[in-house]
Amino acid sequence: MTTSDTPPTSRFLVHHDYGMGGLWWWIRARSRREILERCAEVEVIDTPDQVAKADTWDLDEVDIDAPVMPAGLDELRAKRDAQRTRPGFGALAGREIVHLRRRGDYGDDDPAVYLMEVGSDGRRLRQVELAEDGTALRSGPDDWIFNPPVVDLFDPDLASMEISWEEFESQWRRARHDDSYA
Repeated sequence: MTTSDTPPTSRFLVHHDYGMGGLWWWIRARSRREILERCAEVEVIDTPDQVAKADTWDLDEVDIDAPVMPAGLDELRAKRDAQRTRPGFGALAGREIVHLRRRGDYGDDDPAVYLMEVGSDGRRLRQVELAEDGTALRSGPDDWIFNPPVVDLFDPDLASMEISWEEFESQWRRARHDDSYA
């Protein structure tokens, strides 16, 4: 009888939100963290009701070590492989709260700067939008219809966007509530 030093795998429900929809898979891995370290822009869903619901779906199931991944997941694994060698990879992962300064995601159509307080799952907890004219608007989860993960905390590019809690709080206090969400 031989024993292996490799821990056993478990089945995890994994989701990639791409904006107007999402992709879902069952991934067999040794841990939740292993999935996040090896696949970019995914979240591991562990709420019992969502896992039970997904059990009725016809989802691909794959082992994290499989040489070939299902469509969509293959690109996310390749992206993570490219990120892993860069400075800052995983620097923010595992933290309870992270504060970031990001430029708008919509190019010239979104010149605003966003200060975000982000939880360990990559979801916004609070946000301050700094407009070009100096206006500062704040918002929180009660203001948003949806709150999917907005950042992947293993992404090496995020390390250079980190700001201090003090900087975030200073802007949060000076900002007025964004009434456009009401």
